[in-house]
Amino acid sequence: MPSDLRTLLVRPATIDDVDTLHRFSVDLATYEDEPDAVGSTPQTLARDGFGENPQFAALIAERAAKPVGFILYTFNYSVWTAARGIFIEDIWVIPEERRGGVARALMRALARECVAKGYKRIDLNVLDWNPARGFYERLGYRWIRNWLPYRLSGEALAALASSSSKGS
Repeated sequence: MPSDLRTLLVRPATIDDVDTLHRFSVDLATYEDEPDAVGSTPQTLARDGFGENPQFAALIAERAAKPVGFILYTFNYSVWTAARGIFIEDIWVIPEERRGGVARALMRALARECVAKGYKRIDLNVLDWNPARGFYERLGYRWIRNWLPYRLSGEALAALASSSSKGS
């Protein structure tokens, strides 16, 4: 476990990081037993994160100039808080760097961005079996027990989009 946090740098990702972002995304999907789930490529990440209309932002953690973790996020808006927020799509720290302060440094940098820009909250989803749940709770994240995540995608999304406006 690395102990010298002074050598840890967290910085905004740039277009030069798309290969790293993609590799870390595949590593995360593999860890979550979905090794074939990543549909992005370095090229789509370059387009979607660093083009004219960025769809996400990311931070990279480096130790001794080597990428050791990342956090990829999007933005949301809450009418309840009347403010923008951040949604963490992915966070990953390479196994040999875990428990070395990398995830905490990434989260702290994201929290600082959130506060500096007047955003009101950071949301994330985590698999029920993931041991990182305890880490998130120690940081102050709270499981919203009365909210259940739902997703519409694939064939169901296409079917709804192509359905007539009649019925429910």
